[in-house]
Amino acid sequence: MRSLSALAAELAPLEFLPMNGKDLAQVMEIENRVYSHPWTQGNFADSMKAGYSCWVAREGGALVGYMVLMPSLDETHLLNISVAAERQGRGYGARLLRFAMEVSRHGGAVTMLLEVRPSNAKALALYENYGFQVIGRRKGYYPAVEGREDALVLRRELGEIAA
Repeated sequence: MRSLSALAAELAPLEFLPMNGKDLAQVMEIENRVYSHPWTQGNFADSMKAGYSCWVAREGGALVGYMVLMPSLDETHLLNISVAAERQGRGYGARLLRFAMEVSRHGGAVTMLLEVRPSNAKALALYENYGFQVIGRRKGYYPAVEGREDALVLRRELGEIAA
């Protein structure tokens, strides 16, 4: 049986808004807490400047997560999707991922690609739960505490997106 806090988190409304420069300080707070090798503020600014689909998710005004999508013809590459550390494990990642897929479909994409660390079991389970399949491996893709870590490349057709 789910806890009441998990149910409340699932039912609370999230507001999805295009990311802007005013969001970057809060985005960086989350980014620096959840990754050993975070993106820089310049990475986010460059993504917005390049016209990528960059979004923040807010609940009651508080920034709870964000995503960066790079559209390319009929495909979208999910470059970054993150949930604030204190809100992880409560369904926010799934809600962000569903929104990312809907945004991509709305933009004309028929598939989505992403990379994930094999060591990130929670993210990998989320992606697999939403129908993503491993299609490849990029050797030494991610910086790691000791050397480099491979990336699993996942792909999903963007047909019907289950809630």
